[in-house]
Amino acid sequence: MTKAVRFHKTGGPEVLQVDDVQVGDPGDGQARVKHTAIGLNFIDTYHRSGLYPLPLPSGIGLEAAGVVDAVGKGVTHVKPGDRVGYAGGPPGAYSEVRLIPADRLVKVPSGISDKEVAAMMLKGLTVQYLIRRVYRVEKGETVLFHAAAGGVGLIACQWLKALGVTVIGTVGSDEKAKLATAHGCDHAIVYTRENFVEQVKKITGGRKVPVVFDSVGKDTFMGSLDCLQPRGLLALFGNGSGPVAAFDLNLLAAKGSLYVTRPSLMVYTALREDLEAGAKELFDMVKSGKVKIEINQTYKLQDAAQAHRDLEARKTTGSTVLLP
Repeated sequence: MTKAVRFHKTGGPEVLQVDDVQVGDPGDGQARVKHTAIGLNFIDTYHRSGLYPLPLPSGIGLEAAGVVDAVGKGVTHVKPGDRVGYAGGPPGAYSEVRLIPADRLVKVPSGISDKEVAAMMLKGLTVQYLIRRVYRVEKGETVLFHAAAGGVGLIACQWLKALGVTVIGTVGSDEKAKLATAHGCDHAIVYTRENFVEQVKKITGGRKVPVVFDSVGKDTFMGSLDCLQPRGLLALFGNGSGPVAAFDLNLLAAKGSLYVTRPSLMVYTALREDLEAGAKELFDMVKSGKVKIEINQTYKLQDAAQAHRDLEARKTTGSTVLLP
């Protein structure tokens, strides 16, 4: 038997419980992984709350690092003893040991720790697909990135700065503004006291920006549209403040023939070649030192509920890791 955090009904952090589970041998195309570090992400709270429904009872968690313990028939790209990481795939990362489709695993190069892998796979791959594929940012451009002091935001600020991009970020406090600035954010807007739309216009001399990366959702969506240049793109990749309500698409025409996309990491890494290419680019950026992974909180696996409370209360910065 092994320990796994699961939930049998949707709700607040209190629905998370530690269960004893039986993990069998890997089937065809599967690998059994012994976790060494597990990533905490906002999407985990969406699964737990029921915003993104899962069949119950369910495991939880989409990101982890560990060591391959066994592989099933047909698995050739990883073997027992390999250090691996993953992001996405079936929920179940909040566990000591699990089975997972082996094609979701990528080998971890030397020079990157297991904690870093667990802290960056989902967040780092999210940044990679956002700024290299959803909208391929170019040197000299100015972009708006919401939640710039969060786990995704801190990686994005560093990566964008390395590409020669001017970064405008929104944050919730002066402390978070300092953190974002230290990681490459050129202009940190404290949205709790400043109107970010007006600040973006001021910073850009009224030109506004070609792209907004928004993981906040309901509270920022309309303002994000107002920060875009004509034919600009809003990449809405999260719902931190809740889902965006339905709106009249004619509004996009009125505001400048704008584009809106709701991308997901799962789609952008569905093909094995895309997953490997994205992971390689991420690992290369981290190994080069241009992107440093900030692990600012660690919790024991059994304290996952408290980790969720702190995440939803905006008490965390950077990445958070659970340790089995």
